[in-house]
Amino acid sequence: MVKTYTISIYSENNVGLLNRISAIFLKRHINIESLTTSQSEINDVFRFIIIVKLEEEGVKKLINQIEKQVDVIRAFYHTDEETIFQESALYKVKSSALFEERHIQNIIKDSHANIVTVSPEYFVIEKTGFRNETDRLYHDLEPFGLLQFVRSGRISVTKSKMEISEILKKFKSDN
Repeated sequence: MVKTYTISIYSENNVGLLNRISAIFLKRHINIESLTTSQSEINDVFRFIIIVKLEEEGVKKLINQIEKQVDVIRAFYHTDEETIFQESALYKVKSSALFEERHIQNIIKDSHANIVTVSPEYFVIEKTGFRNETDRLYHDLEPFGLLQFVRSGRISVTKSKMEISEILKKFKSDN
């Protein structure tokens, strides 16, 4: 059965790794739904979070291929039920909507979004939440003159304890 999986890849931050990882997906004809990378809980170790829709057998094979990359320390996969995840989105809207349409202030308040900047030409709203929440706000703001929109990839942590911290500490002490 096809499910959404969150793949976490812990690696060194070396040039070309993203290209090699994306080539693995390309060779297997796997679409990446979302990709985010950042510093992990251990200094100088980075974490890629990649969202895919696959059958479990396919994701297991993918993890095995990814872990063969020299710069990859470990890779894991988890289902949505095993993770806590969010996305962040920014919406740039014409300022006239904020001052002339009082209804827009209720939309912002009801969606638990925040106004992060206001200028005479535009204002910017930030919303963190699930994909359906950021999509809903997009559709609610669209009639008011949406000038720009951008959404981050998914960020996530696992609900259960991951042994990666001990692995990473050992990795750092060995180097």
